[in-house]
Amino acid sequence: MLLAIDSGNTNIVFAVYDGETLKSEWRASSDAKRTADEYGVWLTHLMALENLKVEDISASILATVVPEMLFSLKTLCRKYFKTDPLVVGEAGVEIGVDVLVNEPDEVGADRLVNAAAAHRRYGGPLIVIDFGTATTFDVVDENGSYCGGVIAPGINLSLDALHMAAAKLPRVAVQKPKAVIGTRTVPAMMSGVYWGYVGLIEGLLKRIKEEYGAAMCVVATGGLAPLFAEEIDAIEHLDNGLTLRGLSEIYRRNTQSL
Repeated sequence: MLLAIDSGNTNIVFAVYDGETLKSEWRASSDAKRTADEYGVWLTHLMALENLKVEDISASILATVVPEMLFSLKTLCRKYFKTDPLVVGEAGVEIGVDVLVNEPDEVGADRLVNAAAAHRRYGGPLIVIDFGTATTFDVVDENGSYCGGVIAPGINLSLDALHMAAAKLPRVAVQKPKAVIGTRTVPAMMSGVYWGYVGLIEGLLKRIKEEYGAAMCVVATGGLAPLFAEEIDAIEHLDNGLTLRGLSEIYRRNTQSL
């Protein structure tokens, strides 16, 4: 079986695949100070609850946008699972995506993984929206090449900034408000964030499509994707397993077996 690790700025997700079948997945907050042993104890315990054994893992792959976490995650794979992980972005790891931007090394590993997985499932051209720490829009052409994209502040990041910058504004949850016009502070904030992001997403999708000059499929992924996909007609597919599935596909591409 394959251990796939998607390490982001806010969360880190671990998943176990048996071939193309997802057996289970677990999520934790990202912390560059957490050691391989801490992750190992936590993960092996959760695996045991799902009747998965350490010995079941025969391979591993990881992608991270937090360089400080790479050493601990590599050590986790080697010490606890006796595997030498494939690392997306390292020399020799074939993603299957041509990166057609001025500085290819600046593109986050997760964005390239998403591009590869989305093109394989949905074809192209397409736009992948990832609702993460940042809200990213990635453009993939009909050949599966990564053409660039847009990076906007993530929704929770915007809420935190609003709370910290204005003393009288509280922290609020991200959810669809009952009305656009808020009659109290909290509903007004909820409306500004939710409908503001709906407008941002719809506006950027429209402009990206106009600039690209062709019809494009739109795929949404990430924790808050369901909340916005239900409101935005331009989002055609909701795929929260996109990154993990992409990692498993990249592993098979590089090894042709598990």
